[in-house]
Amino acid sequence: MELWDILDENGNKTGRLYKRGCGIPLGKGEYHLVVHVWIVNSKGQFLVSKRTPNKSYPNMWECTGGAAVSGDDSLKTALKEVREELGISLKPENGEMLWEFKLEDDVSNNIYNAWLFKQEVDINDVVFQEGETCDAILADKHMILQMIDTGQFIGKDYFPYLDELFERCEKL
Repeated sequence: MELWDILDENGNKTGRLYKRGCGIPLGKGEYHLVVHVWIVNSKGQFLVSKRTPNKSYPNMWECTGGAAVSGDDSLKTALKEVREELGISLKPENGEMLWEFKLEDDVSNNIYNAWLFKQEVDINDVVFQEGETCDAILADKHMILQMIDTGQFIGKDYFPYLDELFERCEKL
């Protein structure tokens, strides 16, 4: 059973918890924290992973990410998700939270924190989490955009800051 902190519209903890998968949507003005973690190397390549067939968005490519569990902050969640899904330990000092945005739908209300970590990662060191990830590649901006255009990568609606991310990384 996974518990999430319920946040208000400003991202502050309300002191209440939400049980993931309980079937009851969060109420109006209630949110939970989700992180996106982009890892870029000195060549401008991003470490992206492929979702397993059993997940929503099956067999789609994406950056690593996930929901914060109760008690975890944004950075701790980012580090944990990458370690769990890819077996990679990121250095906190290499990361920067660059964007925060909200998305609300019929299923959940999310506050997203998008992180960028500038770190060299050996693709051979990646260890996939069963039931979560099944492949990983190093992809540059053009490859990711092509994968989005061909329906292989989760689209820009899910990553509204993508153009800004690519611009920022071109200046590295």
